[in-house]
Amino acid sequence: MKLYKNIVGAFFVLLAVGCASPKSAEKAAETQKAVAEALANRLLRIEIRSMNPFRYASRTVSYGFYLAINGDTLESRLPYMGQVHQSTAISSDGLNFDATIIGYSETRPKKDLTRIELNVRTREDLYHYIVEVYDSGSAYIRVRAQNRDSISFDGNVSL
Repeated sequence: MKLYKNIVGAFFVLLAVGCASPKSAEKAAETQKAVAEALANRLLRIEIRSMNPFRYASRTVSYGFYLAINGDTLESRLPYMGQVHQSTAISSDGLNFDATIIGYSETRPKKDLTRIELNVRTREDLYHYIVEVYDSGSAYIRVRAQNRDSISFDGNVSL
């Protein structure tokens, strides 16, 4: 009797997995295609979920923070928490700016990962962004600056 229950239970589990797989595989394929198109066209927007400051604990961020690549322009609307090593006479808005990309490279270190490295200069600092985008749509961003602590972010590609 116990063997019969196990066989019937296994059958229903396999049936449920078999029914769910085509939809999730189809959605994953659509996401992968949309991410590939966004990368190819350099029209990418990443909505931020959390930030990881160099000197402080990770924090979940509220809605509205993002990073966008629009051709040769970087639109950075990111929160910043950290130390500034060299003060400027210019008031700082953190990582909230639009800037022309002055260096851009894109590599594929793994079959499901695209790494973008880019540089931008603002009136107050020179920034180096490393953006890692997975085919699944998840993204990881690291920001290094000449005059500030590093910071990183986790997010998702907006499709």
